Amino acid sequence: MTPERLDTEVPLAGQVAVITGAGRGIGAAIAIKLARQGATTVLCGRTRDTLEETAKTIADAGGKAAVIVCDVSDLAAVESAGRQVLGTLGRADILVNNAGIGGFGGPLHQLPPDSWDKILNINLRGVFYMIRAFAPMMMAARSGHIINISSLAGKNALPNGAAYAASKWGLNGLTYSVAEELRGHNIRVSVVCPGSVNTELSPHVGKDPAKMLQPEDVAHAVAMLVTQAPQSFVSEVLLRPTQKP
Repeated sequence: MTPERLDTEVPLAGQVAVITGAGRGIGAAIAIKLARQGATTVLCGRTRDTLEETAKTIADAGGKAAVIVCDVSDLAAVESAGRQVLGTLGRADILVNNAGIGGFGGPLHQLPPDSWDKILNINLRGVFYMIRAFAPMMMAARSGHIINISSLAGKNALPNGAAYAASKWGLNGLTYSVAEELRGHNIRVSVVCPGSVNTELSPHVGKDPAKMLQPEDVAHAVAMLVTQAPQSFVSEVLLRPTQKP
């Protein structure tokens, strides 16, 4: 990915943004976009090499990034990440829960239980762990924004992907509920539900990649949310391609 310099306007200057699944795809695009707007980005994920690639892209553009290897389904790892952020940066203004895996292997009655556990643990439990670790920092500061990356599969039926759909339906419900819990602390909680995005996450047989959503489209929506005027927030974004792929 060719690095671009920081945006002329840096509305996120001085803010710290924590992004999970930041090594590639949507997470990397979000991290790069927020860094371009002035945020210090904390890149979380399971694979150091890909996280370092994203960090290099950000650094080459004049931005700031730190890498924390973290499996969001591991509570101890998430708590350690929280302590690292608080200890080194002293704050977390933005949390983007993007880490997730697909699951499109066939009908639910044929799905191995360990596959169900893996999908739900990463896509849903991991978001719970991250909010549990980082929301208290935002509450102490009386400001913050949490954005959960869901899917239109959390709004519509997804045959042969029921576990994935369940994780995203659950994520939507979690988001709406946590938004109400944290509004009184001046923390905004939003969910972004994209349609098919041109990444490695899911199969796109027969679809035209050029017509599909791109990771940068999701990053644009996230940047819009975190720069919203302080008296309001967008609770949900449904993101679709202009032309059906």
